[in-house]
Amino acid sequence: MPPHHWVDEAWLALRTEEVIDPMRPIVDPHHHIWDRPHSTYLLPQLLEDLNSGHHVRGTVFVECSSMYRAEGDPRFAGVGEVEFVNGVGAASASGYYGPVRACAGIVGRVDLTMGAFAREVLQACQQRAPERFRGIRHMAAWDASPEVSTLLRPPPQDLLLQPAFREGFAQLAPLGLSFDAWCYHPQLPQLIDLVDAHPETTVIVNHLGGRAGLGPYRSRADEVFREWKASIHALAERPNTCVKLGGIGMRLGGFDFFDRDLPPTSQELADAWRPYVETCIEAFGPERAMFEGNFPVDKACCSYRVLWNAFKRMAARYSDAEQAAMLAGTAVRVYRLPAALAEPAP
Repeated sequence: MPPHHWVDEAWLALRTEEVIDPMRPIVDPHHHIWDRPHSTYLLPQLLEDLNSGHHVRGTVFVECSSMYRAEGDPRFAGVGEVEFVNGVGAASASGYYGPVRACAGIVGRVDLTMGAFAREVLQACQQRAPERFRGIRHMAAWDASPEVSTLLRPPPQDLLLQPAFREGFAQLAPLGLSFDAWCYHPQLPQLIDLVDAHPETTVIVNHLGGRAGLGPYRSRADEVFREWKASIHALAERPNTCVKLGGIGMRLGGFDFFDRDLPPTSQELADAWRPYVETCIEAFGPERAMFEGNFPVDKACCSYRVLWNAFKRMAARYSDAEQAAMLAGTAVRVYRLPAALAEPAP
């Protein structure tokens, strides 16, 4: 199991904080649900975090290779994940578990290297979750360094440039679907090339563009920051892109919070993450930026309450309308969620 998936609940419990701005609506546009041998994060665990003090109104599930079909055409195996999460969303929408609307949006996975055939699988996902399925993520995060590339099933090098992948990618826009992009910062020029080839497709850049602070990148942090910043600003020039502000709680960022005797405070996180978050906000603007939880992955670093306190600290210097966008409104608009999720509870 990758080290950034390990969650020490006892360690996290050593840090408690009061919730900042507790009635501010939040829509969390990035979390996972899975049941794995050493990690269970299903609806009960998700609700425990969502109900930990912040005013979370709704969420978007993002694929994590969970609950794939074991039988049938293997090209449609990932439809099983969409079916499963749609059931979770329906359970939450019943109101039985409270007012939060978990999995109001679903980002699934379809193998775009199938080329034009990917359209049939995308349509199957839409048919299984017509009210929630919003797009897909086909992870491209590849790096030559094993310290950086920690995915259980790493993608091939230069995936974003493959003709078959791009043929599959071309099926998204005609179906009204978006693409969540997860790659490391050296791959951002390839992502820019992909975006330029498909300006009609909405592309959501995950995890601040994947700036790596491990392996060969640790010793040249200033150079990495400059390269990453240049790519972020270049991406932001493309109007069909937006960015998720988060995912920086993974070990990938090169921070040492995991190895301390006490979990970090929200102020410590805000101070450490601010240069990266503010760079993205400066480039994309609040209307194209959204804070993301990335739980349970980022739970290895801090609790849900501390994480969103850190986000609110970083958002505090912006206007009320800008805060509202980054904490809820942008996610609602980009993922086409019910507008009420960005509004205060009645």
